[in-house]
Amino acid sequence: MIDKIPFGKTGHLSTRIIFGAASLGGMKQDKADQVLELLLEFGINHIDTAAAYGESELRIGPWMREHRKKFFLATKTGDRTYEGARDSLHRSMERLRVDQLDLIQLHNLVDETEWQTALGPHGALEALVEARDKGLVRFIGVTGHGTRVAAMHRRSLERFAFDSVLFPYNFTMLGIPQYSADVEALLKLCLDSVTTFCTLARHALVASGLHARHERRAVVSQLARAVPMDTTAFELLLDMREDKPLRAEGGLEDPGELFARYLESIGRLVAFVDGLE
Repeated sequence: MIDKIPFGKTGHLSTRIIFGAASLGGMKQDKADQVLELLLEFGINHIDTAAAYGESELRIGPWMREHRKKFFLATKTGDRTYEGARDSLHRSMERLRVDQLDLIQLHNLVDETEWQTALGPHGALEALVEARDKGLVRFIGVTGHGTRVAAMHRRSLERFAFDSVLFPYNFTMLGIPQYSADVEALLKLCLDSVTTFCTLARHALVASGLHARHERRAVVSQLARAVPMDTTAFELLLDMREDKPLRAEGGLEDPGELFARYLESIGRLVAFVDGLE
């Protein structure tokens, strides 16, 4: 079974491998059904599609009638105006055959003019917030590609409290110095935005008889006695929040790997707290 970690600020424990459904866009239904069967076989519980992925949403739709509760369902809109995003969202829900989406994302929001439109007055974001308020979607995210996406995501998070961000994280991209620096800054901002740990840690401390006045590192140490956690990742990321170098015994640490280890520990903490309640 594939391990699960919290996805952004949603609180959902998504499998470390999520299914990007763009490939379904050019498939016949019978072929798509075979692909989706594999998700059930291997326990993948998160599907990520988009209005722009051809007929992908149409291929997923028939599955939602029987398997909706087994998946965190995310789609995207590339429209930047209020009306366009509102209509795109409703079309996606019809195509996916659902009454509610778990996550709607602004798709590839990198271009400056599009960014100003989507996040400005009467822009796409207003439509998505309205849909969330009506219960049509649970969470709102933003995605992007290219070398400017990490810097743009930072601006997006400073403008609105998105629940998730998607961006390229690979060897080739991180070999670009400016992109690597932008990613590290984005991860730090994401860490500051993730309140899940603070909330869950408070509940865990109360349940275990500890007190909130403990220093953060003492809290992590105490929790680690009850939960198998990567305390090094926690402590180094606390250093990151304080603008200290990410140094461990082996030298400089990769912030992306640290963040993944941190989220994996959060997943264990979620399971621990669930067991207390």
